[in-house]
Amino acid sequence: MSGTAIDGLLLVDLTVHGDDRGWFKENWQREKMIELGLPDFGPVQHNVSFNATAGTTRGIHAEPWDKLVSVAAGRVFGAWVDLREGPGFGTLVTAEIGPDRAVFIPRGVANAFQTLEDGTTYSYLVNAHWSPDAVYTFVNLQDPTLAVPWPLPLVEVSDKDRAHPALADVIPVRPRGTLVIGAEGQLGRALRDVIPEATFLTESDLDLTDTAAIERLDVGGVDTVINAAAYTAVDVAETPEGRQLAWAINVTAVAALARLCIAHRLAFVNVSSDYVFDGEAAEHAVDEPVSPLGVYGQTKAAGEAVTSTVPRHHLVRTSWVVGDGRNFVDTMRRLARDGVSPRVVDDQFGRLTPASHLAKAIVDLVRGDAPYGVHHVTGDGPIESWADVARRIFAEEGRDPADVTGISTEQYATDQQTKGHQTAPRPRNSTLARTGPQLL
Repeated sequence: MSGTAIDGLLLVDLTVHGDDRGWFKENWQREKMIELGLPDFGPVQHNVSFNATAGTTRGIHAEPWDKLVSVAAGRVFGAWVDLREGPGFGTLVTAEIGPDRAVFIPRGVANAFQTLEDGTTYSYLVNAHWSPDAVYTFVNLQDPTLAVPWPLPLVEVSDKDRAHPALADVIPVRPRGTLVIGAEGQLGRALRDVIPEATFLTESDLDLTDTAAIERLDVGGVDTVINAAAYTAVDVAETPEGRQLAWAINVTAVAALARLCIAHRLAFVNVSSDYVFDGEAAEHAVDEPVSPLGVYGQTKAAGEAVTSTVPRHHLVRTSWVVGDGRNFVDTMRRLARDGVSPRVVDDQFGRLTPASHLAKAIVDLVRGDAPYGVHHVTGDGPIESWADVARRIFAEEGRDPADVTGISTEQYATDQQTKGHQTAPRPRNSTLARTGPQLL
């Protein structure tokens, strides 16, 4: 297999076994071809084109899917033009292919062929079902800028192909984009700053308790789904109503998103939490078995298991996220300014994670060469208790840090119970051993 001047366009040499009876070849052998470096592009439809006479010419079409082209009988002259947005736009590659060679053509690269022998049969595998609504991009077979060196005169050409636009008039095919679920949360808002070109869905755009709505999502131009949405009311999750909603959003909706990504071969990024651990270890390794204490942690652990079923997945665990929105730091600043002297837990430890830091790390995972799997991403500050964080915020606001009184987790639970509030069990140690992109 060899690369070409067009990024992603691959010429694949096929072994043809022949004798006096004829020949046999493995036209698509997933395991062997992936080992050679061919993408696991997941073909779902097999098309065959029979061409009666030499000189039949078809193209130049860029379809919204990937395909593997080969010849079952005869020989063709192939021409491929990169019509994708970017520096490679307009690059031309040509090659002669027969039964002993196949071509992998990525989405956005236009394909054309001219038969060199009578009775040529042209075969291609595609990884999306044909649809009358599919949007194609074309360029003219006789475009003078491309100057395709056709071996035979352009006689057997359809009227449609003759009418295709010149290269100068072609609108380039845009790359597949990113879909962000949960655009109004702290992480969702931070992702807007990092990838403003992505498509963002808010709670009003997509009801995560409606799995049918998730299944109907249009992901035709999408390569990656980032789930920045979650049910995070840790204490309310311990109530009957909260338990149902936590499972619906953190598990059932994640399962629907996972099925969507599997069906369309999308990358899936799901964000999890330190709450999947019981907090007994001083620092939680990425491969530590999950051991959640409460309902919220249980739903996040179940969401992790669902996420792992997606072949292209990044599961990002994080802790103590603070960003644009309601969070602990924002609350402490308000209390400091209002003259309040709070009682804050001093026996739970972890690291704060700025939402902007987490957003940049997620984008780096998606765009880089990081292996799929589980990653820990947190801030790079010191390990602190919640009371330590509160005292630091008070000092920044000009208040005496001593105005913050440290209390135990048990005392906090008692205080809440006297107010009629139920509390969830929390991990004492939330520090994650950091493995993902950290300093961005």
